[in-house]
Amino acid sequence: MASIPAGTWVEIESVVLTPEERAPSVPEDTKLTPYVMWVSGFLVEDGEVGEEVHVKTIIGRALSGKLVRVNPNYTHSFGKVVPELLKIGTEWER
Repeated sequence: MASIPAGTWVEIESVVLTPEERAPSVPEDTKLTPYVMWVSGFLVEDGEVGEEVHVKTIIGRALSGKLVRVNPNYTHSFGKVVPELLKIGTEWER
């Protein structure tokens, strides 16, 4: 696999809390999984997917983690349109 050059926009993944470090009050199924963080930033040095790398975020934070995605995009949404909500605030037009 080709090396990804420094300066490329990437997403990293890092474990914030291992299952053993999770609070005892969390649900049983949650206790079994690590608490993971995903962050986007610019690669500080060349790297490859799956490697531990360093990034600098858009606000200047320096972080490290496993490189998981190159040029990540946003995939979230606010869900499907609710027609009833489209009328809120437009009563003056009717």
